Amino acid sequence: MSELIKWFQKRRETKALVAIQRHLALTTGIVDDLEKAIIAAIRKDEREKQRCIERVANSEKEADSLRRKVMDEVSKGELSPVDRVDLMDLVKRVDMVADWSRESTRILGAIPMEHVPKLIKEGFVEMVKSAKACAFSLQKCVNKMMTKPEEALQAADMVEREEEKADDIHEKARTLLGKEDLSKAGVAVLVSQLFETIEMIADSCEDACDQVRIIMVRK
Repeated sequence: MSELIKWFQKRRETKALVAIQRHLALTTGIVDDLEKAIIAAIRKDEREKQRCIERVANSEKEADSLRRKVMDEVSKGELSPVDRVDLMDLVKRVDMVADWSRESTRILGAIPMEHVPKLIKEGFVEMVKSAKACAFSLQKCVNKMMTKPEEALQAADMVEREEEKADDIHEKARTLLGKEDLSKAGVAVLVSQLFETIEMIADSCEDACDQVRIIMVRK
């Protein structure tokens, strides 16, 4: 077992670990709000869409603040330089999930949904649901690493399976984009970008769970 895992088991109530768990909870909430924003946009509920986008923006700023707090706390602690880097890398990779979710809302806000075909709208919903499943699986994976490390690698495998599902959905979405008639080039570009950024959410979840694997196997 790695020294970092042993440190988790002994220091479960430290400021750093509390901040990491709060950061994870914020991140999953951000992806959840992105899903709600997309659904509201499709339903032409502009007020709800804007509320969700604002929550994502505010939560992403809070997540950045927590990331910096974790970095500060870890730098003051008793961990070895290698373990500090491992933990910092994990937090940065989780933070990318929040960053890509925020970028997705920026693109979403620019898309005139009245010009988007029904099948593509359905693709947005399917894609973001898959990304959300990745995020919640990642939260479970990191929490397992800190509380039940013997189950963490199994949880990491679940993140990877969810990410593969997101890849498959994205591949279908690209095929669909090639077939659908999008009357405006700008809309086509924005639609493609939204699919790409949602996929990056899932990819970032996989990157973070890969870092969990590194932490788990390091001696």
